Amino acid sequence: MRVTSILLLLFVLLQPVQTVQAAPAVVHAILFYSPACGHCHMVIEQVLPPLFEQYGDQLVVIGIDVTQPQGQKLFMGALQKFNMESSGVPLLVVGDSYLIGSRDIPEKFPGLIESGLAAGGIAWPDIPGLQQVLEQELSAEQGPQSLTTDASQASWERKFARDPLGNSLAVLVLLGMVAALGWTVRTFRTPATNLPNEFFKWGIPLASLLGLIVAGYLAYVETLNVTAICGPVGDCNTVQQSEYARLFGILPIGVLGVFGYLAIGLTWAIGQFAQGRLALVGRLALFGCALFGLLASIYLTFLEPFVIGATCAWCLASAILITLILLFSVPGGRDSLQELTSRV
Repeated sequence: MRVTSILLLLFVLLQPVQTVQAAPAVVHAILFYSPACGHCHMVIEQVLPPLFEQYGDQLVVIGIDVTQPQGQKLFMGALQKFNMESSGVPLLVVGDSYLIGSRDIPEKFPGLIESGLAAGGIAWPDIPGLQQVLEQELSAEQGPQSLTTDASQASWERKFARDPLGNSLAVLVLLGMVAALGWTVRTFRTPATNLPNEFFKWGIPLASLLGLIVAGYLAYVETLNVTAICGPVGDCNTVQQSEYARLFGILPIGVLGVFGYLAIGLTWAIGQFAQGRLALVGRLALFGCALFGLLASIYLTFLEPFVIGATCAWCLASAILITLILLFSVPGGRDSLQELTSRV
């Protein structure tokens, strides 16, 4: 009996040891984005694909479209979690950490992935409402899918409804600019001066200085990819991070505005202090700069409520200022053109 017990014990001990392999660590993250955000597209199309290829199933990122009602609700929950009053997109939430912008995410996300995997993985962030959404996806046996819809194909009514107050204000400013353009065309054909010269002397440099401050701030936001101070109306960050915030995808519109207001200030100085033909050319050039600025502002302001679905209060301020500059420059530009034409 004892021999049998010893043989049985030896049989058990000599069996090959079967190791239990633990499940691989996984890092979960949430990316809040907007379809109209150029920085978001850069993160989605350039930053994330190499990371997915490198880490495979150990990295799971769900995209949340903040322009959709459900996505906006989750986005507000994320802001509440981190005690933030406002934030732009892209916003990447990884556990108890968050990264903002197309500069912060590629610089810091790989390090968070490595540290998370070394610690055994990172669970889904504790965002109010997120768990219910994930459970709905899992109950449908779809797994954690991207919770996004292609808002770029949404109708203009749907885009306008995302921010009815801010977008309505943009429409009012747009109508005012169109009316100013019509008044300019009508007034330019008449010889009478409808505005006193004091507007040319002091109105234009004051409006140009204010415009330079506004454009300078927008250039700072766009070039450094920081969160803009938007105020109570509109969503400046969505506008500034859209694909329309850069001319040909390269030059930030804010930088272009800085050069534009500097050109307006220079041509005003020439028209005000130069003599003879040079002064006439300066006043006509000032009118040309203001007219170009107004046409560009009409186009950009139209995009905000009907294409982007968000309005930038800073942009509206710049649009109002360039409209005033155009109105102030019409008499001098018209009279200068008539006099230069008569000299030919």
